[in-house]
Amino acid sequence: MTAQLNASLTAEKIYRVLIIGAGFSGIGMAVRLKQRGEDDFVVYEKEAGVGGTWWVNQYPGCACDIPSHLYSFSFEPNPDWSRRFSPQPEIRDYLAHCANKYQLLPHIHFQREVASLRWLEKRALWQVTDGAGQVVFARFVVAGTGALSTPDYPNIAGLQRFRGRVFHSQHWDHDYDLEGKRIGVIGTGASAIQFIPEIQPAAGALTVFQRTPPWIIPKPDRGFSGFERGLLRRFPRLQRLVRSFIYATHETRALGFAFNPRLMAFHRFLALNLLRRQVRDPELRRQLTPRYAIGCKRILISNDYYPAITQANVSLVTQGIREIDEDAVITEDGQRHPVDLLILGTGFKASTPFPRGMIFGRDGQDILDTWSQGPEAYKGTTVAGFPNLFLLMGPNTGLGHNSIVYMIESQVAYILGALDTLEAQGANSLDIQPQVQERFNAALRSRMQGAVWSVGNCRSWYKHAESGRNVVIWPGFSWSFRRATRRFDAEAYRLTDTTD
Repeated sequence: MTAQLNASLTAEKIYRVLIIGAGFSGIGMAVRLKQRGEDDFVVYEKEAGVGGTWWVNQYPGCACDIPSHLYSFSFEPNPDWSRRFSPQPEIRDYLAHCANKYQLLPHIHFQREVASLRWLEKRALWQVTDGAGQVVFARFVVAGTGALSTPDYPNIAGLQRFRGRVFHSQHWDHDYDLEGKRIGVIGTGASAIQFIPEIQPAAGALTVFQRTPPWIIPKPDRGFSGFERGLLRRFPRLQRLVRSFIYATHETRALGFAFNPRLMAFHRFLALNLLRRQVRDPELRRQLTPRYAIGCKRILISNDYYPAITQANVSLVTQGIREIDEDAVITEDGQRHPVDLLILGTGFKASTPFPRGMIFGRDGQDILDTWSQGPEAYKGTTVAGFPNLFLLMGPNTGLGHNSIVYMIESQVAYILGALDTLEAQGANSLDIQPQVQERFNAALRSRMQGAVWSVGNCRSWYKHAESGRNVVIWPGFSWSFRRATRRFDAEAYRLTDTTD
């Protein structure tokens, strides 16, 4: 067995770094490696192109809810965004531009999905198996799969019996003709409030099945003129100033999210005022009014969702769904709602980022077995018992108030510091000490106590289903996370040279 393993290791390619995913996380990591003159890395991307979530999500109206001058890499500013909140095609093209400019395409293997990772202790290598069964090895693995990459399909009785068309918003069927159809939409989250106004005019009848209404504030969007774009191209410092201003104004929102929920009163006023102005019917307005603390779930931005809901061909259903039969959705009150098409706007499995059987660390332990109370990591980046594995957008690195790209760049810098430390100390593997990881996460849980996610009966996709812990959002200022990751703290890790 040992001889066979050594032979396979000799025959197969051993990469220094293997990156999973070609979205913001994977591209950001790859660019930084390339800038350091490193070429011994590969990017495995399961889709056919660059972009990650901005490649697969192509539903009508798909756009970012963070201003694009901030939702982009600090090292690659783009003066040519067409709007303050850019649509999906522009963000996808921006990432493709980055991949081309920094000569990453030779490193990216498209339509190569990672099926499993297995740590080989004696060799200090990760064995990486793709969906076709091909095996390669890597000293370090950087998982940039993202929190919003795996669709969450609802567990509704009878869904398989439905004879009409069904698809999740992430897998939009652009060939399906919506004109005059009876369309049912399940879910009213961030994706749904973007595509519902786009499809409403074409629908013969549109039925929106709402479990809980979202908090929605106005979207301060507008197009950029040619003069403005030219100004930013000519004066790069001006664009950096714009980016800094956007960052600072968004960062103040962390005060209400993480420290004093009463400071969310202004956002609550904005949301209720928008609802009053755009929905005249008192009963419909009551159904659209959230009953939970604003900020508990993701705050959404839209100027056209409420006007779409008030149209004559739209019905809002707040009764729970009991089952689905061949041509209708049946609610708890027994009412049948005939539909030709079901669109699932049910979001993603953000609190369960990896499937069981994908990542095996020391002693063959599945990473999910270490996460029985929900995903946790040290600084959202390393997990005890999984040496040389780094997570980008890992547990508790998400933001409800600012740009996730800022967090990704902070983590990338931390990972590069880890690689440099191993090189300098002549070690070939590192593993976060379990007690250090536990102290870090205990402190996070303590900080959650005064945050908006702990107010009242807050139920959110930020929370793990079994434990109720917030495993997605960073409970503080984003600059505090950057400060925590600015230096790689080797003393928190066990560094070893297993080849001795």
